[in-house]
Amino acid sequence: MQDTLYTLPVVNQITPYLSQRQQGDLPIVVISHPKVRAAIALQGAHLLSWQPSGQQPVIWLSEKTPFTSGKAIRGGVPICWPWFGPAGEPAHGFARNMPWTLTAHDENEDAVLLTFTLESNAQTKKLWPHDFTLLARFRIAEHCEIELEAYGDYEATAALHSYFHIADIAQVEVSGLGNSYIDKVNDNAIGASEGKQTYPNRVDRIHTAADDCSVIHDRGGRRQIEVYHHYQSDVVTWNPGPELSCSMGDMPTEGYKTMVCVETARINKPLKSAGESPARLGTTIRVVNK
Repeated sequence: MQDTLYTLPVVNQITPYLSQRQQGDLPIVVISHPKVRAAIALQGAHLLSWQPSGQQPVIWLSEKTPFTSGKAIRGGVPICWPWFGPAGEPAHGFARNMPWTLTAHDENEDAVLLTFTLESNAQTKKLWPHDFTLLARFRIAEHCEIELEAYGDYEATAALHSYFHIADIAQVEVSGLGNSYIDKVNDNAIGASEGKQTYPNRVDRIHTAADDCSVIHDRGGRRQIEVYHHYQSDVVTWNPGPELSCSMGDMPTEGYKTMVCVETARINKPLKSAGESPARLGTTIRVVNK
């Protein structure tokens, strides 16, 4: 799926490293740099792919996801805002389903920098009453940096709902998750752990005291993915397992075997934006071969 994003016809060559293309209904910004390649959908300012040179794909994207206007994309890094989960309609907020604007970009021999903007409008006011300006900043390089910046006067919950590509979920362990979590599979029961998570079946947990770095130990892929969390209160881990994976129309039947979500989140401590003091949420992703 991801390889096809880089072979789409160029609609607009923005700079030597940056082009706009089209996948289904959705315009896609493609970064083709000597050190890295990546793709971001304008809908949701949604990172679809990030792959440093010489590495396997780091971000997981469902081969069955529709690229349809207004419909959520399965995989990548959805921006869940201004609410997380079923706190409103649509689930995980409206930011990921709305068209954003590429408002700034720069590039050098090491990185490509992009800023996408979403502002309150008549459509958002029907879903949420607040005025806002939301910025999503990306630094696409050998490391991937994402920062969300929210201006206005309100509280919001949010997550960078990152899907990571792994070789085999049965050989994956995630560490750095702290000693307490809310188990969403088990009626929001409070659980205790030693900070490590494996995935024998469906897992959906909000870790409320996680470290500032979660490490995905992808033994089958002979690498680890380091996920650094900035301005977070929580870290979410998710894998649908075989039963739920089979029931999801935009997920391959065995899709759960090659993905794991490790999400930088503000759920139990909402983001607070006030005047010229924006709220922020960010993540940095690194890959280390083992």
